[in-house]
Formats: sequence, C-alpha cells, structure tokens
Amino acid sequence: MTRTRVFFTTDVHGSEQCWRKFLNVTTFYKEIDVALLGGDTTGKVIVPIVEQNDGSWKASFNKDYHVKTEEELQEVERIIRYCGSYPFRTTPGGVEELENDKKALDKLFDEVIVSEIERWMGLVEDKVPEHVKVIVNPGNDDSFLIDDVIRKAERVIYPLDDVVYLDDTENHPMISLEWVNPTPWNSPRECSEKELRKKIDKLFDMVEPSDYRKLICNFHTPPYGTRLDEAPKLTKDLKTIQVAGHQLTQPVGSKAVREAILENEPLLGIHGHIHESAGAVTLGKTQLVNPGSEYGEGILRGYIIDLTEDGIEKFWGTRG
Repeated sequence: MTRTRVFFTTDVHGSEQCWRKFLNVTTFYKEIDVALLGGDTTGKVIVPIVEQNDGSWKASFNKDYHVKTEEELQEVERIIRYCGSYPFRTTPGGVEELENDKKALDKLFDEVIVSEIERWMGLVEDKVPEHVKVIVNPGNDDSFLIDDVIRKAERVIYPLDDVVYLDDTENHPMISLEWVNPTPWNSPRECSEKELRKKIDKLFDMVEPSDYRKLICNFHTPPYGTRLDEAPKLTKDLKTIQVAGHQLTQPVGSKAVREAILENEPLLGIHGHIHESAGAVTLGKTQLVNPGSEYGEGILRGYIIDLTEDGIEKFWGTRG
C-alpha cells in the first residue's frame, strides 16, 4: 500500500533556527515526502546594530553587544535571526530617523521581510532533496508582501486558493486557509466568523464531496473548544489573569472552522496559531493536530503523519 509521509509544523515567526531545522527534517527523519509549514512564517521585530565612531558596533538584544570585527558582527546577526528577529546595520543618525518617521520604519520592515523570505526560499533548493514537496503558506501575522515571494520560489508550493494534492496519485487533496477569527492583536489576516465561514465554504466547494473523507484541511486557526485553542485569558489592557497562582485560559479558536469540520467531516485538520495548545484530538470523524510553537527557544515542534489510501495510518508528535 502506497504511503505518503508528511511533516507538518507552523508558527516559526522568523526563527532562522526553526526554519533550518524544518529544512533538515527532510533528511533527518526517514522517508519524508512532504514538508509543510502552515503559517506565521515571518518575524515581528527589527533589531538595529549601530556603527560607532571607532568602527565597532553595538546592539541590544536580550543583552548588550559591543563587537569590533566582521566575524563578531555576523555572529550577533546570527543570534538575532535564530531568535526570530531581523538584524539591521545602521548608524546613530539612522536610528533617530526611524524613531521619528513611522512610514520610513514600516517601509524598512517591509523591505527586510521580503529580503529575508527570499533568502529562506533560496535555502530550500540547497537543503531539501528534490523528491520532497515543500509547501509554505502565510499565517494571520504575515504581511501580504510575502505571498508573491513564496509563489515565485521554484521549489516551494504556495497552497492558498488552490487544491494541492499531497501525493502523486491525487489521493489526498488539501485546502488551506491562513485567515483567523478576530484576535486582540489586529493582525493582517483576520476577519469576522461570518466572513471566515464564507472563505471556508469556497474552499470546500473546490473539492468533490465524495473526496471529503480523504481531505486535509490546513486551516491556521483551530476549531473552537477543542483544547487545541486554549490561550491565556486577557484583560482589556492585554495582561494575563491569574487566580490563586494559576493562569486562566479560554478557548479562542474559530466557531466557523468547528462548524465546517463537523458538517463536512474531512479526514484531517492541521492547525497552529495557538502556541500553548499543542496536541491531537478528534472532532466528529476528523482527526485534528496542533504542534504548538516554541520558536523563541529555537525548538521546532511538528507532527509526522503517514497517509495511505485508507486514511491516516499513524501519526506522532516531534520536538527538537
């Protein structure tokens, strides 16, 4: 019986260390056929590395750095990238200009994100065996600027607004959605539950109903109330709430995703978005997984899923 082995991860948020581990998964684990990164690919912070009058450089990132050689400077840049942020060489005047001009800062951030994603896409060709399908899509936190970069990458499949088959026999169709229900963070790709359901229904319409029991739903937000969507409960000023020393949580997934999965009964739902809620559960007849995320520590979490013509043969979580 033909088997397709999928490695799924998500929410690396710009961590160079996690991205390189994702690429290395394709040779570290045996017989990987598909490597899939399900969203929230980019980082959120630029870290200035400021040139001094004597030719040295200073940066502040978790601690203060003061380096004098190009080799030391590149090591600081590596540390920053590995933690999911973007280093930027500049001058004291450049820092002051960016602090006083939000448009210039936003423009710089856009340029840095595009440049870094282009570099990441280029690494796929160097690191991943040719027989492995690499699939990457944005998540709710990602700028729309990266979509074209992913589309143009020769070795990477951009799955949004399409049906992607995970195997050559077209036995396992996958539909993908990066949009999420509203969050406190006002991220680029979130919308009302009503609008989310319209997007989901449009995707299901692209697949024959007779294939739903073979279908993989790569939906960034998990379904509501499934234990894969438990996040810290927040006050209006976005602070966590503690009672008797315990942090309160609440379900924050999508009710539209939950309803669509219960109605259509796909084979598998692969989700992310909520870093704290790693796990695997069933919803109706559908197996759901969320690997969670520890990108800040450089730890790559994922699931290996073996698919056959009969469905899911087996799956297990990974962390490394």
